[in-house]
Amino acid sequence: MKIAVEKGQDKLLLADGRQMVTITHIDEGKSEHKGIPFFAVRFENNEGYISHRFYESQAGMPAIVSLFEEVGLPVESGKELDTKQLLGKQLTIEVGERSYTDPESQNERTLKQAVNFLVS
Repeated sequence: MKIAVEKGQDKLLLADGRQMVTITHIDEGKSEHKGIPFFAVRFENNEGYISHRFYESQAGMPAIVSLFEEVGLPVESGKELDTKQLLGKQLTIEVGERSYTDPESQNERTLKQAVNFLVS
């Protein structure tokens, strides 16, 4: 079998800790279990990348607002946010791990994720 490697797929996951990154890609979708809309951001630098899902829910909105504000995109009540405006923005993130219980299998899973968004 031959497997094509697209640009950026040859990078490793970013190491834990503070990382200066650029937002290089955004995907949109819905969560597998509850159908909650999300957008997945690819944070990237020369050392690697990390992807992080931002859920459009009451619990997820503080992280979304923080991300937009940290890259200089104002958030106003009653206005819509456009995720395409995030592309190419630079900021510093904290990379770390988070554990949770998988709702289907009840097994504990650990994800590497981005938190604490700061303007670079």
